[in-house]
Amino acid sequence: MELKKNIPNNTITRKLVDFDRETQNIYESVNIIARRANQISDELRQELKSKLSDFASQTDTMEETFDNKEQTEISEYYERLPKPSIIATEEFLDDKIYYNMKEK
Repeated sequence: MELKKNIPNNTITRKLVDFDRETQNIYESVNIIARRANQISDELRQELKSKLSDFASQTDTMEETFDNKEQTEISEYYERLPKPSIIATEEFLDDKIYYNMKEK
């Protein structure tokens, strides 16, 4: 998954006007952002799981487990990434999310 480098790691205050510009409804905008955040979270989880599966061993027990430097670096990288909700919010505000609204 490609992430922009300028996404903040912490939350920042936003104007509500920015969120309802496209949908004309703040709740629909938040719903779109939440669904995208779930997608991002699933993608990151699968990506991390596939990278860590290289280090998995079938014979490891609690006594035989040791720290692998590469595994630790991969885990720390994913811990430092911005939260999926922050990424989804940035994508929404940058008009990078495609959504299809059902008619009422």
